[in-house]
Formats: sequence, structure tokens, C-alpha cells
Amino acid sequence: MNTMLDHLITDDGEEENQHHKNIRKMIEEPIYTRDDAEFTQGEIKQTIESFNRKKAPGMDGITSDIFLRTFNKFPSLVTAIYNQCLKMGSFPRRLKTANIIPIAKPGLENSMEPSKYRPISLINIGGKVLEKLLINRINHHMYKNELLTDSQYGFTPQRSTTDAAMEVKKFIEPELEKRKVVIMTSLDVKGAFNTTWWPSVEGLERCRMPSKLVLP
Repeated sequence: MNTMLDHLITDDGEEENQHHKNIRKMIEEPIYTRDDAEFTQGEIKQTIESFNRKKAPGMDGITSDIFLRTFNKFPSLVTAIYNQCLKMGSFPRRLKTANIIPIAKPGLENSMEPSKYRPISLINIGGKVLEKLLINRINHHMYKNELLTDSQYGFTPQRSTTDAAMEVKKFIEPELEKRKVVIMTSLDVKGAFNTTWWPSVEGLERCRMPSKLVLP
């Protein structure tokens, strides 16, 4: 079992030079920005209601329907818990502990490569709610301060791959009408999310995000 885990999960600190160590040190320094406003009861209720009640629950077995009933019964208590998480800048370990179900892709059952699995991660609904509350606040900060490029289409509300394709079409068509040649290069980085060196992702700090939204 350990041999398989060692093969699938590498050490994040392998072969780091002084430059990498400097980056790690920099991101560990505290962020001195204003705190964000507290979550409201309406904000939390709307977030809970946005989840599909038919989705499988996390390790605690609590569905979003049960959680919504709990919130309706004790709205002040649930709101106080989430605001305490925000105040402390903490995402409790119990809320982010996931039940991971690795599903092998068809035809790759006997492979030793990590990419053979399609992991299904089930976290407790309480963690899902906190995660979405934070995402909504982060997105609000990003859009309000116009910190996202107009060329961003992925993970952007009201935008899709169709919009990206139409933007390319708008660029190409005039050139083709002039009988010019258009050359386009497309890059698809395989496993970009899984192989990113996380200490180098400093977006929240550079964007002057409210400090309590940058949780460990």
C-alpha cells in the first residue's frame, strides 16, 4: 500500500533551490489588508439552498436538505459559526476532510499511472457551504476591482467556450476576407491543476484580497 502511495503522491519539497525557498517564505508572511464584512443570514441561507439536495453527502452523512432544516431552526447559531471561521481566518479540518472515491477510467484498470483515476471527492455539506461563501466573496472582490482580464472565459459567470470561439472567429474572419493567412497555436496543458507548484500561486495576495478570505 505504501509503495502505491509513494508512486502516486510525490514530495512537494523535492529538489527545491533557494529561489523556491524564498517564495515559500514570502507566502507565509501575514497579509495586512482590511477584514471582510461578516456573512449575513440571508447570504448563508441562499448558499445552502443553491446545493442539489440529491447529491451524495460527505463523511458525516448530512445532506444539504438536512443542513437547510438545521439552519432554519438555528439561523443565528449557524451564522455565528461561519462568521467565527471568517474572523479567525480558519477553515476547520473537519469541514475539509473528504471521502475520496477513486474511479478507474475505462481501459486503465491495470495502469500504475495516477492519471488512471478519476477521483470523486465528497466533503461534508458544512464545508461545501463555507467554501462557496468564500468563493462568492472572492469573486465579488475580483469583479468589483476589475482584476480579471477580459480574455478569461473559463470559470467565469455568463461566459463559455462558445464565447471564446466567437472571439477567435471575430479575429480571423476579417483577415481571411483580405485573403491573408492566419496561423493559430492552441496549447492544452495536461494535468495543469494537479501539477501546479502551489507556493507560486500568489494571486490572492497580489490582488489585495481581504486577509480573512485567504484561509490556510
